[in-house]
Amino acid sequence: MTSPFQSLAGLTAHRNRELLDLALAKALMDVVNPRRLVFAALVEQGGRCHWLERARFEQGEQPCLVDPMWADFDSLPPDQAFPDRLACVRSLQVQNARPLGQGHGFVATFPIQGDGDGDAGSVLEVHSAQPLEPRMLELVTCMQGVYRNMKSLLDYSERDSLTGLLNRKSFDDAFFKALSPLHTDKVALGVRVDPLIDRRLSVPGEGYWLGMLDIDHFKLVNDRFGHLIGDEVLLLVARLLRHSFRFHDRLYRFGGEEFVVLMRCAGLGQAQAVFDRYRQAMESCVFPQVGTITISIGITQLRPTDNPTQALDRADQAVYAAKSAGRNRVIDHAELVRQGQASAEVKAGDVELF
Repeated sequence: MTSPFQSLAGLTAHRNRELLDLALAKALMDVVNPRRLVFAALVEQGGRCHWLERARFEQGEQPCLVDPMWADFDSLPPDQAFPDRLACVRSLQVQNARPLGQGHGFVATFPIQGDGDGDAGSVLEVHSAQPLEPRMLELVTCMQGVYRNMKSLLDYSERDSLTGLLNRKSFDDAFFKALSPLHTDKVALGVRVDPLIDRRLSVPGEGYWLGMLDIDHFKLVNDRFGHLIGDEVLLLVARLLRHSFRFHDRLYRFGGEEFVVLMRCAGLGQAQAVFDRYRQAMESCVFPQVGTITISIGITQLRPTDNPTQALDRADQAVYAAKSAGRNRVIDHAELVRQGQASAEVKAGDVELF
């Protein structure tokens, strides 16, 4: 049996969220020997909260991880369906030793820090044949605390310090996962992916879209009102982003007044509608002291052969076209290509390395 100290050492060796989940699960499987472990997040969208089981580990079976970007929100159980989880999130206290019925053992629920945008809180469920003894409860709590601290460190390195949105550093990994939703890296680790992914990959028109959003005349805001008011504008823009997009859409601040959204949708029409809804929300918002601010948006569909720089370059070309056409609009790069205003391919010499 692996010692708790060895397990803690393994837990602190990872800088990837999914590998961190795997490391904690492996440590608990070795030390506590539970029947089942479940990582569940309370996700909020459209004013409703549902439970998303991000990972499930069963004794004797391959672990199963679910990519939130492929989660079917409408099929997720509502928040009230799991009272122990809800009480754990609200109180931040361990809910221990609830019997699951004749022969089904017991479950203890531990609070875990949420993953950020759209995640109202997360829990770890430990299912066991008998109630966890005080020593085991203390051990699980200790490991869960190390796990939580490691996640905080990841948040610190992966999120923009002003807005709390994801930063440029964390973009590439999500980009390549979007292009390869079956995640060969998970398969190599002996992890089962969500079985619904195979079915969703065949949905006609289903794909990923990249949107680049640039605040119009933001330099004038800083020059006229100062950088403190400029920072307040950026915070409100980020808040509007969270309210306008779904919990599984990836929201980034790339620096300055530039934001990026990576999202999955059913086609160009839906992508344009979502981004235009955000454009209208920006236009309708009255920013304190500043008044009305607009935003220009360029969008592009991801291609199987894309790398991040190519996709970002296409979106950037579309933003430039939106600015040139009068700002406060959404332009699709493919439409620019059809009109002969942009090239379908990025030349190797045009790629900016940074």
